[in-house]
Amino acid sequence: MNSIEEILWNYIDGNCTPEEQNIIKRLIAEDEAYRLKYQELLSLDKEFSAIELDEPSMAFTYNVMEAIRTENAMVPLKARINKKIIIGITIFFAVTLVAMLVMVFANVNWSAVSAPVNLTYSIKMPSIDPGKTKIAVEGFVFFDVILALYLLDGYLRKKASARQA
Repeated sequence: MNSIEEILWNYIDGNCTPEEQNIIKRLIAEDEAYRLKYQELLSLDKEFSAIELDEPSMAFTYNVMEAIRTENAMVPLKARINKKIIIGITIFFAVTLVAMLVMVFANVNWSAVSAPVNLTYSIKMPSIDPGKTKIAVEGFVFFDVILALYLLDGYLRKKASARQA
């Protein structure tokens, strides 16, 4: 759009200040190009105002609202837990427990257990750097605390949603 059209559209729509309206009135009265363009845009504006706007049917609006309602109903209120993650965590702990049992049974002094009087046995732990052991234990405890908090949160949310229903 050129500047003449913009100025005239603002004048026709009433978006001009009173000073600008006086200037544009004078331009329309004095300049033939402005007058012709003003007549053209004025007739176009009358045609636009005569056109009726189409409205969608009530069934369309109802169908759209129902589609939105059913779409929102399908989305769960809380994030779904991936079953594969739960299975992975279970396998991790099961393997850890089995490894610990294997290590305990491998290091048991079975000859001392067979003696009925002397039931002492010794478990030899492999020598590991104490710094690495401390980090491993702290990591394991940290992971367990986070897992416990997550499970507690799930339990409390389930309990709260049961109260609301």
